[in-house]
Amino acid sequence: MRTGVRWKIAVAIAAVGALIAVTLSIVVHNAARISMLDNAREVQMERLLFAQRMYETSKPKEPRFGTKINDPALPPQLHQLMRDKRRGTYVQEHRHGGPPDVWAAVPLANGDVLSLHIPFADRSATIMNDLDRALVIGSVSVVFGGCALGVLIGGGLSRRLRKAAVAAGRVAQGNTEVRVRDAVGGVVRDETDDLAWAVDALTDALNERIEAERRVTADIAHELRTPVTGLLTAAELLPPGRPTELVRDRAQAMRTLVEDVLEVARLDSASERAELQEIALGEFVERRVRALDPEVEVRVVHESWVNTDPRRLERVLGNLLANAAKHGKPPVEVTVEGRVVRVRDHGPGFPEALLKEGPSRFRTGTSDRAGQGHGLGLTIAAGQARVLGARLTFRNVAAEGSPGGVGGAIAVLWLPDHAPTNTGSFPVLRPAD
Repeated sequence: MRTGVRWKIAVAIAAVGALIAVTLSIVVHNAARISMLDNAREVQMERLLFAQRMYETSKPKEPRFGTKINDPALPPQLHQLMRDKRRGTYVQEHRHGGPPDVWAAVPLANGDVLSLHIPFADRSATIMNDLDRALVIGSVSVVFGGCALGVLIGGGLSRRLRKAAVAAGRVAQGNTEVRVRDAVGGVVRDETDDLAWAVDALTDALNERIEAERRVTADIAHELRTPVTGLLTAAELLPPGRPTELVRDRAQAMRTLVEDVLEVARLDSASERAELQEIALGEFVERRVRALDPEVEVRVVHESWVNTDPRRLERVLGNLLANAAKHGKPPVEVTVEGRVVRVRDHGPGFPEALLKEGPSRFRTGTSDRAGQGHGLGLTIAAGQARVLGARLTFRNVAAEGSPGGVGGAIAVLWLPDHAPTNTGSFPVLRPAD
C-alpha cells in the first residue's frame, strides 16, 4: 500500500500529540484528585479536632457533629495508628465505585477512638468531572491540531518531492536542460534541496561523460571513413576472383559499419531535425517495402495521412525489415493500421535483454537471434523514431499451442498525431511484462 509523505508525517505528529496529551491528562487528573483529597482530609481533621474539644468539655460526654466512639467500620489502617496513640486521616475507596469516604480519627485519653467519616464532597466530584471533560476536549484538540499541522508540513515537503520527481523524470526522458533545483523552488532550504543539487550534479556528470563518449565515437568513425573508402576503392582495382569478392564484401561491410556509427553519433547528439512532409502512410509503406523486399507481405488495414519525414521513416522500416530478415524467420509481415506500423517475423523472438532495456549498440542479443551484425540496426531505428517524435516498441508473440514458447517478434512504430517540434519529443517505450 502506497502512502504519501504528507499523511505519514500527519499520522506521526498526531500520534505523538495524542501520547503527550494522554500522558499530561493522566498526570493532571491524578495531581488534581490528590490535591483535592489532601484538602478534604485536612478539613476532616479540623472538624474532628473541634468535635473532640466539644466532646471532652461537655457533660455528659456525647459525640457530636456526626462523630462516633469506637466505630466498628473504622478502617484497619487507622486502627494501627490508634494503637500507636497517633491521630490520622484515611481515604477509603469503594469496590462498587462512587465517591470515596474521607476518614479522620483521634485517640482519647481513656483509650477510646473518636472518628468521623463523610463521602467525598459532591462539589469536588463535579469539579473533577469538569476537569476530566476539559482534559478530553483539550487532548482531542491537540490531536486534530497536530494532524492538521502534519498535513500542512508534509504537504509542503510532498509538493517539493513531487516536483523533484517530475523534473528528474523529464531528465530521464532526455531533456537535459531541466534543473531539478529550479523545479523544486521555494525559499526554505532543506534536504530536498540537497537531493535536487545532487541529481543536477549527477545529470551534468552523466551528460559530460555521454558527450565525451559520443565525440570519441564520432571522431573514430570519421577518421576511419577515409581509409575505409580508400580500401574499398583499392578493392575495386583487384583482379576478378573469389578472393577479390571477399575483400570487397568485407570492405563494404566495414564502410557500412562506419556510416552506421556516424549516424548513431549524430542521433545521440540530439541535433537531428525532421524534414516534414504529409504522406499517405499505407501507400508509402507498401511502396517502400516492395522496393526493399518484394517477398514481405504488406497489409493496409486503415489508411491515414501523417506529417513526417519520409527519409527517416524509410530508414526505420529498412532497419526493422533487415533485422527481421537476418535474425527472424519468414514469413515477414508488415501491417499498417492508421498511424501504427507493425513488422512481424516468425523467428525465435527478441532477446530478453532487448525487451527489458531496449536496443543497445554492439549487442546482438542471444545466440539464437544473433551471431552476425553489430547491433546497430535497432539502435538506429529507435533513434530515428525519436527524431520523428514516434514511439518504437518491441515484444514477442506466444507460439500457438505452446504457452511458454515464442512464435515470432513484433516491432511496433507509433507515429504521433502531431508533427514533432523538436528531437526526442516522445521516448522509446518498452512493452509491459
